[in-house]
Amino acid sequence: MKTGAGLVRLSDGSLLSAADLPPWDTTRWVASRKLAVVRAVLYQLRTQEEVLETYSISGEEFCDRVNCLATNGPSGLKIT
Repeated sequence: MKTGAGLVRLSDGSLLSAADLPPWDTTRWVASRKLAVVRAVLYQLRTQEEVLETYSISGEEFCDRVNCLATNGPSGLKIT
């Protein structure tokens, strides 16, 4: 994954970098890992296409994660 800035500032003032993203071979998707990947796309650290390919997740699954985050906040990612 190489697209986008190397470091982005999130709306809460915290920083997100490529080092904060889970490894490409992640199999256990806890809420914090889902959140990092969704934020990477929302803040243009990575493209959606990149994360779908890198993490072998479907577009539908990614959209579900975005919707859960928008609707329920980060805790909503515990149920997807």
